[in-house]
Amino acid sequence: MAAELHVELVAADRQVWSGEATLVVARTTSGDIGVMPGHQPLLGVLESGPVTIRTSEGGTVVAAVHGGFISFADDKLSLLAEIAELADEIDERRAERALERAKADEDAAAERRADVRLRALAVH
Repeated sequence: MAAELHVELVAADRQVWSGEATLVVARTTSGDIGVMPGHQPLLGVLESGPVTIRTSEGGTVVAAVHGGFISFADDKLSLLAEIAELADEIDERRAERALERAKADEDAAAERRADVRLRALAVH
């Protein structure tokens, strides 16, 4: 069994993160899943939520992911997201304002996106 897996987190418009990891935790339509080296092959649909990546160097990368797919085989994990933002890129005040606006406008989709951003910051 390999000690690490290669991870690619890609959004529709850019590569968000790429590197070696020991664990990735993501939310799928079947529930939360943790993928470690040697995991059985899988293909799933990502739910909106934070994705946590434990890097091989001992660090943690957190991203807000809004829909997409997860695929794992041969110690290569691909997270293909409609939208993905690293927690380090998220402006907390802006996300809070977006959440308030979405609630006032009764825009459920925008509310979910803002909520995921804030949850990613909380995990980070």
